[in-house]
Amino acid sequence: MHLRGFLKEGHPPTLICAFLYFDISFMVWVMLGALANSIVPDFNVQPAQKGLMVSVPLLSGALLRLPLGLLTDHIGARRTAMLGLVLTLVPLMLGWLWADSFGRLIVVGLMLGMAGASFAVALPLASRWYPPHYQGIAMGIAGAGNSGTALATFFGPRLAEVWGWHAVLGLALVPVVLTMVVFYLLAKDSPTQPAPKPLAAYAAILGERDTWWFCLFYSVTFGGFVGLASFLNIFFFDQYGLTRVQAGNFATLCVVAGSFLRPVGGYLADRVGGIRMLTILLTGIGLLMAGMTLLPLLGWATLLLFATMALLGMGNGSVFQLVPQRFPKELGVITGVVGAAGGIGGFFLPNLLGSLKQITGTFAGGFVIFAMIAFGSAVALLHVSRSWQGAFVSQGGLATTTFTQPVPTTTAEAKALA
Repeated sequence: MHLRGFLKEGHPPTLICAFLYFDISFMVWVMLGALANSIVPDFNVQPAQKGLMVSVPLLSGALLRLPLGLLTDHIGARRTAMLGLVLTLVPLMLGWLWADSFGRLIVVGLMLGMAGASFAVALPLASRWYPPHYQGIAMGIAGAGNSGTALATFFGPRLAEVWGWHAVLGLALVPVVLTMVVFYLLAKDSPTQPAPKPLAAYAAILGERDTWWFCLFYSVTFGGFVGLASFLNIFFFDQYGLTRVQAGNFATLCVVAGSFLRPVGGYLADRVGGIRMLTILLTGIGLLMAGMTLLPLLGWATLLLFATMALLGMGNGSVFQLVPQRFPKELGVITGVVGAAGGIGGFFLPNLLGSLKQITGTFAGGFVIFAMIAFGSAVALLHVSRSWQGAFVSQGGLATTTFTQPVPTTTAEAKALA
């Protein structure tokens, strides 16, 4: 596989639009985490409440990915994306003009989940334009919209220092509207979009063992990325006594690593196989999180978290090098299901860190548990992937176009073709 060949495939304007839509939506999705240190003094919340505040959008975003995945398959990714952008304007306006209590802020957070649900739309929009051997890099480029987190953590605290956090939510309306215009003019649905299936066909996917394995792995990689990205502002501020802008700077530095290395993870997974890449990455994440349990000095902590976010970002790309190989005909709904699992993982991590901080007085316990989950996931992947190799991927998780058999769509078919 060569990049030159990739550039000749698919529809580049749509791929760019998928990235832009995901990028701006992701920025909005994690806005409460980026503004957390400015919001907290207004409501005098406890550590556990901080975790809840920044994680509520992640949970609602996870749940909304399922219906948006269904809409993507039924009315097309382009129309679904336009609808999602319009609905994203509502919580931004409410956060700007209405959210004057912690309870109202939680309501706004729940509604911000619509922005997080963009994942279930942006990735199928991009993926359906590209053949199997370019899925890793195509999904990685679209998924690099994770970089919207860096926009939020870098600009959010700075703008809040000048105009206040309410105004920052109002200012976010501008890039959302501009994205709507660009998307409307340039994005197109792939002509090879599969015909919509009945709801029973989607429900059948939930009965597939492989669905749940992908959900587990993505809840660790994407959930770890978005959960840490939402909480790092609070962590750096509380643990090291930085200013709000300084905490945002350190959080941004770490987030950038994961955001822009997602395409690298997809590219490397295309080259060496998603199974190989993901096993290495999960093991590395576990080791780095084990290091964070010591709560080292600021410089070392930044280095460990930077590396962790880099591996998490590449892990996201690696998971979605494998998903289209296994479920090529149900990509919209499987993206919604697996993406929902990632969002749920992201919901639990900030709550875990915040709650254990309140109970034990330290963030170390949360990092211990996350390290154990990463190590366990690597072991699980080594076990389950034995049935994948030779069924819908080659050795190590490489995509293949050499099989004459149809790509299996059920576990039984995968076993029969193995």
